[in-house]
This record gives sequence, structure tokens and C-alpha cells, in this order.
Amino acid sequence: MRNSFKTAIAAAALSACTTSGMPAQVSRYQQMPATTGESFFVVAADPAKQGSLEFQRFGELVSAEMAAQGYAMASSPDDATMLVQVDYGVDEGRDRTVSDPYYDRFGWDRGWASPYRSGFLRPVYYRDRHGNLRRTYVRSGYGYGYYSGWDDPFWFSSGRNRVRSYTEYRSSLDVDIVRNNGGPMLFEGTAQARSTTDDLGELVPNLVTAMFTGFPGHNGETVKITVKPEKQD
Repeated sequence: MRNSFKTAIAAAALSACTTSGMPAQVSRYQQMPATTGESFFVVAADPAKQGSLEFQRFGELVSAEMAAQGYAMASSPDDATMLVQVDYGVDEGRDRTVSDPYYDRFGWDRGWASPYRSGFLRPVYYRDRHGNLRRTYVRSGYGYGYYSGWDDPFWFSSGRNRVRSYTEYRSSLDVDIVRNNGGPMLFEGTAQARSTTDDLGELVPNLVTAMFTGFPGHNGETVKITVKPEKQD
């Protein structure tokens, strides 16, 4: 019974960690024009994807985001003043093993409260994108998981040895916007994420949302954006 309970808690923690929000790293270079008089059409950067049902779905997501910015969707590439070139993919994955450095050989947490309590706060240190050392506090114990941004979004603690193995996939979305008929580049964006799934149907919509959060962004800036999941009815 005790082992079954631990197994259920571990599964719940992993589920919470992978569905509570997907952290993405987004880099953008842009000299986007004002929306007045500008129209766009979304095309696949890889001709092999153009016309596929998969690209049709993802292209519609990008089109909706562009329209939300105030740009007009053209009826064809020839009628557009800008072409939005989209590409996406996910790698084959790699196996990773992580452990809790705050967990001692006796199986006790070195936190601020009693190790026999479930769900207490403890300090976690990390470095921000400028290299500065920061401290935050996370809820620990059975039934609690957390991720620490881009560096390790899938770490969680469960059981006595606090060690877990999983397959990590890296996905990416590239969006380039160019003037039609050989005009200059207006936008270059890349969104990357790590996940424990390689399902493009789940990954790409999140990457699209991350790409267009704060669009078009500051020229040359790389930001970390966590996409919150939609509430289920």
C-alpha cells in the first residue's frame, strides 16, 4: 500500500510539472512596420510542409496572432505586403537523470521546517540571464513539484532517494517575416522549449503563444516566457 501511494504521488507530481506551464526561451530581432496598410500571408519555410494538414493548423495559429496585432490577412501570397515564413520541429530526445542536492543520505529534507511535514518551504538558488545569483522559495514534500525555468523544468522530488530519470525533448519554432517580392527582412524570431513529450500538436501551439507574447519585442532581446495552460471545462 505504501509503495502504491508513493507511485501515485510521483505520477501526480510529474503531471503537475509538465502541465502547470511550459517555459520557453524566445529570441527576436525586428524592425516591424506599423500595421497601417500592411498585409501578410503565412507560408512554410520548408516547401515539404506547405499544404499539409499539420502545417495548415499551425499556420492558422500564426495567422490569428498576426491578425491580433492589427495586420490584415491577405487572400494569397501575391496580394500580401509581407510573407510570414514558419518552421518548427522537435528532436529525438535524450535521457536525463536528476536528483535533489538538498536531500541527505538519511532521506530527510534540509529545509526550514520539520522533515515530517508535507509541503514546506525551502530556499532554492539560481542564476538569472545576467548571471546574478538569486534566491527563491519552493514548496517541497510529497505531492509538490516545481521547475526552475529554462535550466531544468522537470525536476521534482518524490520518494526517499529523490532521483528521477526521464527523456527530454527540445522543440523549436522559427518565424521570419520578409517584405514580399524580395524585400528586406523585417522580423527573425526563434522560440525554444524543453519538454517530456515530442507531440508537436501540443508543443507548437505553446511555442506560437510564446513567440507572440509581447510581439514584436525589443530588437536583439532574448526572454524567457512561461506559457500557462488553458483552463479545462
